[in-house]
Formats: sequence, structure tokens, C-alpha cells
Amino acid sequence: MRAGVGLKSFINAKTCGILIGGLLLVIAAGGGISLFAQTRPAVASVESLQIDRGNISLTVDAGLPVSEDAVRDWVMRAGTAITQFYGRYPVESVAIYVRRGRLGGVQNGVEHGGRRIDIALGVNTTASWLNSDWMMTHEMFHLSQPSLDDRYRWMSEGMADYLEPVARVRIGQITPERFWKDMVEGMPFGLPKAGDEGLDNTHTWGRTYWGGMMYWLLADMRIREQTQNKKSVRDAAIAVLNAGGDGSQDWTIEQLLSAYDGGTGTKVFTALHDEMGDKAVTTDLNALWKSLGVVYSDETRTVNFDDGAKLAEIRRGITAR
Repeated sequence: MRAGVGLKSFINAKTCGILIGGLLLVIAAGGGISLFAQTRPAVASVESLQIDRGNISLTVDAGLPVSEDAVRDWVMRAGTAITQFYGRYPVESVAIYVRRGRLGGVQNGVEHGGRRIDIALGVNTTASWLNSDWMMTHEMFHLSQPSLDDRYRWMSEGMADYLEPVARVRIGQITPERFWKDMVEGMPFGLPKAGDEGLDNTHTWGRTYWGGMMYWLLADMRIREQTQNKKSVRDAAIAVLNAGGDGSQDWTIEQLLSAYDGGTGTKVFTALHDEMGDKAVTTDLNALWKSLGVVYSDETRTVNFDDGAKLAEIRRGITAR
């Protein structure tokens, strides 16, 4: 999540919280509201971590539910995934603040202008939770691409949502089965509902995150089809980062789309934005999964693969190590 203006929010399965100034307003699923004062505990540690040529200043609050070693490993694991994806860490330096949360596990991750990441660990966080966490990698991806006008937040969030599991599956942090299971189960949230006016104009949670992720998946598939699997969205993201478009920069959507297309030698990003930006486009997800050879069992919630499917080679390319 990229920082907004004046407030930050987080969502988990049962609660929604909004930070306003120094107060945390917590709204439970049943409608109850609680208000907590946010006080910063004593700092337990500040240390410098080196990943490739990137320096991370890691500040860890006292009283976390996991050890400092577990936090350090978590940060380094995310840093390794993004470094392997780009061939380098995306920024020369970043400050990461890990503070105590009040509810659940990893929560409220926010990236600020390519310079800082704030993230909280709730009271239920365990080392095992950190081992399978996606949020730190997601926030690091925000370091690697420029900020856009709020109208195009779906592009930024979709980028981080999609590239995060791509980066992790590439180095074996998650399996291809887990990658596609999460896609199949989550992607319906990104489909347009009644009254939808396209990704640029519909700013719901589902359309911003899962709708943005769907755009990136479709872009990856089209680029791979047009280039016989030789190019992908990775080439697009690398081209933008190499052009100086990290999280400290503000770009227009036209600049970004042009750079993405230049990195792949296609017009996929621009064409897909023309299709989905200001119009409600419903993707037939069942047909999409079938074409890729992703076979999901509703009964067991597991994924198997059909290597005889039309786009099975594209599917394998997306998750290839």
C-alpha cells in the first residue's frame, strides 16, 4: 500500500482500522467501534542491513511477538526476492519501521515515497506467519516503481500485488500451486460489479487490488504470447526502474505505459489500459484458468495442472524458477 494523504488504513478478515493522527479507530465486523491512543513504545533496536547495493535501516519496536532475528530474516527474505527479480535492490537506501500492532498478524504496511516502509506486527504474529508473509515484499515493490495520480492507484497496487508472488515463486519461496491457488481464489474480487466505470474510475478495494492484479496477469499473458515467452512484465518493470522511475518519482500514466511497452517491445500495456481503464470489462475467469491449464478443486481447495492446455507453456513461464 502506498501512503495516502492524512490517513492510513488496514483491513483483515474481521476488522477495519483507520489511523487518524495519533488515534486508531477500529471497526469490527459486527459494527462495534473502539478508539485507541497510538503510543510508540521504546525502540528495541536499530541496525543496518545490506542487500546487494541497497542499505536498509531497520528499526524494530520493543515488545514484538516474535524475535528480532525472525524480523531480520523476514526483511532479508523479501529483499532477496525483489533483488533477484530486478537484478539489484531497487533503491540505494530505505528506512523500515516495524512496530507493534494490536490485532491479527502482519498488517498496515505502507510505503512512503521510495524512502520508508512502515509495517506492524499484531499480537498473533508468529515466526511461521512471517515465513509465509507477502506484505513486506509487496511494500518493497512499491519502492521500485513511480507514484501515479490517485486515479491510477489500481495500477500501482496491481503491480505490487502481482509482481510480489511472481518474484517469490521465481526463487522458490512459494510453489506454483500456491501461486495459482491464490489467483483462482482471489481474482473474482477484482471483477466489475453493477455501476462499475472501469479501473480508472472505480476505486473499491476489490477493483483497486484484485482488479489491478488481473490487469497485470492479462498483460503478462499477452506479452508472453506476442513474444513467444521471451518477454514478460518483468522486462516492463525493469525498464521503468532503469529509467529512474523508482518510488521517489511522480510519473504520469502516459509516461509509465510508454516505458512499460518500450521494455517489452509491444503495445500491450497501452492497449489493455484503453480496454479496461474507463470501461467495465468482465473477464471469463473459468475460461482463463482452463486456457492456462490451472485446474482448481472446490472440494479440496487445491490446484493441479493440465500440461496439454493451450497456454500451458505461458503458465509455466510465469512461475519458472
